Amino acid sequence: MTQKELNQLGKTLWEIADSLRGAMNADDFRDYMLSMLFLRYLSDNYEAAAKKELGSDYPKLDDDDKRTPLGVFYEDLV
Repeated sequence: MTQKELNQLGKTLWEIADSLRGAMNADDFRDYMLSMLFLRYLSDNYEAAAKKELGSDYPKLDDDDKRTPLGVFYEDLV
């Protein structure tokens, strides 16, 4: 993504957040958004942390394989 696209995405997300907030108290909205940001952080960092922890057990997939590495790992556990 280019910087211009990232800026546009940020602007769009801010507008969505404003419309979601509506008449909600700003303090309540802050608590809601902090929770969402934390979940996003977990989502973004889970794969990297799993790769680090699994080391050589982390599946290596071909470029044309559409599965996720952790999906393959979990399938092999069953």
